[in-house]
Amino acid sequence: MSQVQDNVTIPEFSCLLQMDPYLKPYEQDFRRRYELLQKQLFLLEEAEGGFDQFTRSYNTFGVQRRPDNSLYFKEWAPAAEALFLTGDFNGWDKFSHRYTKKEFGKWELILPPKHDNSPAVDHNSKLKVVVHTKEGQRLYRISPWAKYVTKEEKAIIYDWVHWDPPQPYIHIHPRPKKPTSLRIYEAHVGIGSPEGKIASYNNFTTNVLPRIKDLGYNCIQLMAIMEHAYYASFGYQITSFFAASSRYGTPDELKQLIDVAHSMGILVLLDVVHSHASKNTEDGLNRFDGSDSCFFHSPPRGEHSLWDSRLFDYSSWEVLRFLLSNLRWWMEEYRFDGFRFDGITSMLYHHHGIGTGFTGDYSEYFGLQVDEDSLVYLMLANHVLHTLYPDCITVAEDVSGMPALCRKVEEGGLGFDYRLAMAVPDKWIQILKELKDEEWNIGNIVHTLTNRRYGEKCIAYAESHDQALVGDKSLAFWLMDKEMYTNMSSLIPMTAIIDRGMQLHKMIRLITHGLGGEGYLNFMGNEFGHPEWLDFPREGNNQSYHYARRQFNLVDMDHLRYGQLYAFDRDMNRTEDKYGWLAAPPAFVSAKHEEDKVIVFDRANVLFIFNFHPNKSFQDYRVAVEAPGKYKIKLDSDAVQYGGHGRLDHNTEFFTYPEPFNGRSNSIKVNTYGITFCDL
Repeated sequence: MSQVQDNVTIPEFSCLLQMDPYLKPYEQDFRRRYELLQKQLFLLEEAEGGFDQFTRSYNTFGVQRRPDNSLYFKEWAPAAEALFLTGDFNGWDKFSHRYTKKEFGKWELILPPKHDNSPAVDHNSKLKVVVHTKEGQRLYRISPWAKYVTKEEKAIIYDWVHWDPPQPYIHIHPRPKKPTSLRIYEAHVGIGSPEGKIASYNNFTTNVLPRIKDLGYNCIQLMAIMEHAYYASFGYQITSFFAASSRYGTPDELKQLIDVAHSMGILVLLDVVHSHASKNTEDGLNRFDGSDSCFFHSPPRGEHSLWDSRLFDYSSWEVLRFLLSNLRWWMEEYRFDGFRFDGITSMLYHHHGIGTGFTGDYSEYFGLQVDEDSLVYLMLANHVLHTLYPDCITVAEDVSGMPALCRKVEEGGLGFDYRLAMAVPDKWIQILKELKDEEWNIGNIVHTLTNRRYGEKCIAYAESHDQALVGDKSLAFWLMDKEMYTNMSSLIPMTAIIDRGMQLHKMIRLITHGLGGEGYLNFMGNEFGHPEWLDFPREGNNQSYHYARRQFNLVDMDHLRYGQLYAFDRDMNRTEDKYGWLAAPPAFVSAKHEEDKVIVFDRANVLFIFNFHPNKSFQDYRVAVEAPGKYKIKLDSDAVQYGGHGRLDHNTEFFTYPEPFNGRSNSIKVNTYGITFCDL
């Protein structure tokens, strides 16, 4: 093994240094990380025949039906004294079916088929693992590898249900090609209808997918799919990692949802939570074998003080098996197209980002505060995914700004494709909360939208699910508040508050879309200015579903202005689809005028002009542009169909003057009221 370590060089490290020479002092850190990864891959090759086999462990653990219809059960429970299987199949006898102990803490059991040659455990029947501890306790557990768990209506605890349908769903449609411009619709199946209830996978397939397609999004990020016992955790306290949440329907119905999305050319990403796990014991991973470690570090390292959850031990062989196989399972079984990794900051640092403000100083990203076990796990996960599925997309949710997060593993990076531009939505909320319109700092807005690591792709968003949660407000609600209940009718003149709110809602989205990143994200319903926040049924609100739904019906009412915001969002995406600015190099900002409150930039041969002034319009306003020629208006937030005032003539042609201006070779003169943007 020493030979692996001695000769480790990072194949393309020079590319990383060329892009960011400030990383040179940390070369040893990069080498050590890469060396640890290579060592892990080497060990996998030696012990398991490579990562391909290792990451298919869902084919050997949990319960497997063999060709002769016998059932093979396998678990890892290193601290257990004995393991038994009980369930409907044996009349819940706690001692009749004992697992045999194998090496490395593994246990296995084989059930021969019944007399009629059918499997001993019927499809849809209940099971439990009975764990006997060294202290003499008897614990009832769900297999960590359970593929389906359900809950009786009045029950608190989930049940492990054997899922083995006679005719499993077969995917028909191939995965779509990876788009050059990523436009993501972040969605939660359970809130996907206007009714006060948990909506289903089938409802999403029938009613929500066509809207997403119409709006021009080419990717869906599905939240709260991995099973979580507590609905109000928004899917972030996972109890069963291999089970698609049964509260919305069956595994086959989720497969159909993804298949239909693929038929529309839409990719589907899974919001994957490998940063922590629920503390639940009876229907979670916690204390599976009776010990306080097993899948996790022992406390205090294995507990997250703010999230009240358990933290994985990423140095453990069996934890790597479990988590890497988990990623593979969602790709293979459900045909997801990639993942948005939640809570990366918590994984990367021993301090989990708690009480730590990141200034951007490079010393914060290296040294003893970095948890290299989990960092190497993320490198390994990206290496495995991108090797097996070259078109797979991985997105990191990291608030710290870790350098090389979105550079290839071969360069010494962590291997993600994109990172979320988390400072952008915070900036918009801060502006709307704290500043009057005339106090907006134009330079600061441009800085926030353009301040990203060169060569690392960002997904920009004006707001996501985080901003919609109870205690905060969506942008539409910050802008228009209670007037959204009374004054959104297009049959009455717009009030000043609705007028300002409508125009800024569109402008904030478009400038974020055009300037903020290499991908764009919107949370479901926010495209049309969904009123109210999001709050799941819980004790504090008398278990109400009133705020745990999306009122798509508002878009369909012709006399309400929500449809105008919807139309703008749709046309914004369709215009991007035509011109491809997200896939283009970053924009050139030629004007950020504090007094006029005007921002001008060009990207992908498209000229964007924003007038954020609360009450001033400008005639014959000179703006810089690079490419000479004739320009026409292609998208105008002031157009009547978007709830604007229709002050611009779309038949006007704008010709450039060969006069250099603001760092560009040419200039043109325009009138600006709301925002306009034109192209060659």
